[in-house]
Amino acid sequence: MLTTRYVTGAPNWLDLGTPDIDGAASFYGALFGWRFQPGPPEAGGYGFFQLDGRTAAAGMQNPPEQGPPSWTVYFQTPDADATAKAAEQAHGAVLMQPMDVMDQGRMAILADKAGVSFGIWQPARNKGLDVVQEPGSLCWLELYTPDQPAAAFFYNAALGLETYGVDFPGGTYTTVNPAGASEDAMFGGIVPLAEAPGETDAYWLPYFEVTDPDAVVSTTQELGGTVRMPATDVAGVGRVAKLADPYGARFAVIKSDPGQG
Repeated sequence: MLTTRYVTGAPNWLDLGTPDIDGAASFYGALFGWRFQPGPPEAGGYGFFQLDGRTAAAGMQNPPEQGPPSWTVYFQTPDADATAKAAEQAHGAVLMQPMDVMDQGRMAILADKAGVSFGIWQPARNKGLDVVQEPGSLCWLELYTPDQPAAAFFYNAALGLETYGVDFPGGTYTTVNPAGASEDAMFGGIVPLAEAPGETDAYWLPYFEVTDPDAVVSTTQELGGTVRMPATDVAGVGRVAKLADPYGARFAVIKSDPGQG
């Protein structure tokens, strides 16, 4: 499960690129109770979505040429430069070269072998998100990819991530966890596109814990968002819905089964 005791390879940050940060703040505030706190002037408009005073995500307004609206997940690394080089050697790409973010840490934006973008974060003053797993915060990630074995190889080579197959009625789900950790440390899954109805392109999908997925679905529709998959019970997992905000950024919500970590 996700925790804020971040280790190498664990997701430790999440941010939103959107054409309208004020509109996005209003939307996610209604869904999750977030308040948007702008960063300092030198942050260039980057700010923080806070849940009861704790950073649950971040975001900024991006021009259209920087790509479609989307959520980007960042993984912890002790050496952003070395991880960027490892990603290239594993046939990925460096989309944004490693750079210092003031005194907060060092980051880069990379892409895996299938072209899926993600970030890496080498912490300094900013260690990562303040809250995960609680209602209104990140609790799971899924990678949709055309080649599951190739993706598993890439993320192992670049970030040291390891995979486990978890059996469930009807098949096996491939989970992901940091190197050397037990299955209890799993934070996400890898899903072949061919086995994912409605998914047509490769990307990382963030899941946010909520207390009432059906209410979130209704609010999403009322505020101009899109329901990509209605609230659905998944045995042994919880009640899940896949959504998109009014600008097209995709995400999912879940009310986890109390028996699951």
